[in-house]
Amino acid sequence: MTVADISHDLPPLREVIARHGLSASKALGQNFLFDAQLLDRIAAIPGDLEGAHVLEIGPGPGGLTRALLKAGARVTAIEMDTRCLPALGELAEAFPGHLTVIEGDAMKLDHGGTMQGEPFHVVSNLPYNVGTALFVRWLGGQDWPPQWLSLTLMFQQEVAQRIVAPAGGSAYGRLAVLAQWRSRAKLAMKVHRSAFTPPPKVMSAIVHVTPGDAPEGVKADVLERLTEAAFGQRRKMLRQSLKKLVGALEAMETLGIDPTRRAETLSVAEFVAIARQLSL
Repeated sequence: MTVADISHDLPPLREVIARHGLSASKALGQNFLFDAQLLDRIAAIPGDLEGAHVLEIGPGPGGLTRALLKAGARVTAIEMDTRCLPALGELAEAFPGHLTVIEGDAMKLDHGGTMQGEPFHVVSNLPYNVGTALFVRWLGGQDWPPQWLSLTLMFQQEVAQRIVAPAGGSAYGRLAVLAQWRSRAKLAMKVHRSAFTPPPKVMSAIVHVTPGDAPEGVKADVLERLTEAAFGQRRKMLRQSLKKLVGALEAMETLGIDPTRRAETLSVAEFVAIARQLSL
C-alpha cells in the first residue's frame, strides 16, 4: 500500500478528535488546524521531504503530522499532552516505520540526540507559549551549520514579522538579528485566525529559515548577550543600554559607531561587527 493509499483511508481529523474527546488546551497554547489542503501547503514549504527526517513539536492530534507523512517524511513528533497520544499512536500504526512519537517536554529534550545525529527539518505549528524560546534555541550555539536543514514554523503574525524585519522599524529587534546574522529568514505564508479551532485572538504566519554562512570570528553567545543588552532597553541610547556589557562601548568606538544611536538603527552587519570585536 502506498502513502497515498494510506492517506485516503484515514478518517477525517475532526472524527478522530471527537472519538478521543480532545479539545485544544489553552494552557498548552494549542489551536487545531483541520484544513487538509492548508496543512499540505505547509508541509510543502521545506521542499521535497520524501525520505527526509522531520522533527515536529506539539503535533496535538496529528493534523500537520498527517501532511508530513503524506509527503513521505520520517517524522519524530514530541508531544507532552498525554490526551493526544492515542490519536498519534493510531497514525503511527497507519504509517509503519515513518512516525516516532515521544512523550515529553521539547524544552527539556536534546533535539539533536532525539534525531540520532541525522540532519533534519523542523516543521511545527508551535505552541504559542514556547515558540519563541525554541526558535532562539535552534538559532543558537557555536557549531554551524546546525544539524537542522530548515525551520518551518508557525508563529503569531506579530512574532513572525519581528523575525524577518529589516533594521530601522519598530518590529526590528533581537529576534531579527539572531535569525538573520547567519541564516536566511522569510515569511512563507500568512494563516487567518479562522483556520484554527478554536480561533486564536491574533493572526498567524509561517516563517521559513535556512542556514547561511556564519561570519568568521564571531562567537554566537557573545552576539546573543549583545543583542539581549541592546534591545533589553531599546528606547535608550546604546551608550546606556550597553554600559554594563564589558568592552561594548570600546568596540563601538573602534568601529566608529555612534553610541547615541538606538539599537533598532543598527544593521545586522553592525551588530556582527561589534560582536566580532568582543569575541577577540
